[in-house]
Amino acid sequence: MENAIPLLLRQLPLPHAPTTITIKTRETSNQGSREEPHQYQTSPHCASSHLRFQLSMEDVRATTAWVATHSSHVLVDSAGIEKVVNTIDDIPKVDWDFEGIHYFDNGPLTVQYLFVLDALNFCFWPDKDLNYDDLASGLKAALQNDKSAFDADRLKKYTGPQLRELLKWPRPLPLEDERVRLLHEVGIELERSFDGKACNLVDRCGKSALNLVALVARHFPGFRDHSVYKGRQVFLYKRAQIFAADLWGAFRGQGYGEFKDISSLTIMADYIVPAVLRQLGVLKYSPALASTIDSNGEIGPGTEEEVELRACSVHAVEKMRELISKKLGRQVLSVELDLWLWASGVQCATLQHHRTLSIYY
Repeated sequence: MENAIPLLLRQLPLPHAPTTITIKTRETSNQGSREEPHQYQTSPHCASSHLRFQLSMEDVRATTAWVATHSSHVLVDSAGIEKVVNTIDDIPKVDWDFEGIHYFDNGPLTVQYLFVLDALNFCFWPDKDLNYDDLASGLKAALQNDKSAFDADRLKKYTGPQLRELLKWPRPLPLEDERVRLLHEVGIELERSFDGKACNLVDRCGKSALNLVALVARHFPGFRDHSVYKGRQVFLYKRAQIFAADLWGAFRGQGYGEFKDISSLTIMADYIVPAVLRQLGVLKYSPALASTIDSNGEIGPGTEEEVELRACSVHAVEKMRELISKKLGRQVLSVELDLWLWASGVQCATLQHHRTLSIYY
């Protein structure tokens, strides 16, 4: 990949020190966080909403846009967006499995693998040697060694040490208890509602990525990625969206990856993409936030700063997508931009990202 794809961070001049901007601080109360400190359960503010779940990705776009216009710590710089877009002649093609790290057999077992992968796809940074590739390739090797490793009745019984053994990881994983809990949740609900198979979950969505995200969030509380920000609910759904995006990428838009509305997905707001957008001058941070991030300080889950980092990233990339689509004269997908930005970020060893203990990313 390194030689084949002209990655964004190599195409554009990056500042040696990320720029900051003074943003007027508004006096607000932090009303309700998605996660209490050292608790990683579903927000009580959202506990009843899964009963009917009429999800629209416009909820994600609208609520993240609202955050961007009311933010106290993060600024979406329109001039920065235009500057980046002006340098783009095309979106480099980044293959979904560019490193060969994923399991793929073009069938139901791949769907099961991807759902387990995305159930565990969060919070690698506390272990400096652990990254997404370790998770993806570790699960791939486990499945190649034992095709029943991700059967629902086994997922609901794994312990922390057993998960470590599955991944061949020599020490406790970050948020290991939560990872085990989420595996149990996946196994129990797959068995209860989908005959133990994630492919049945996908079949039920009617080739709609939007329906799949809503279905995942309805049945699996660990995927309900939303917050309360200045009294308003904000929707992000990173891991539910990335499951749909992974299917689309793995199956190349066919079979289990065929979605008539793949354009409805937004980017998957994590800790890599905001850092890339900052380096590009698309996001500007307040001095206090910049100092916290640059000194490797932790930012609490559900705090204003954390919600703004993620929500402003979604909104900024939506603005980028609109301008790039207009410039190129064709539709550009948010999922394409997400993979492009993320792939650029993970190859930048000096990228300074925010640090939040969260099960959502």
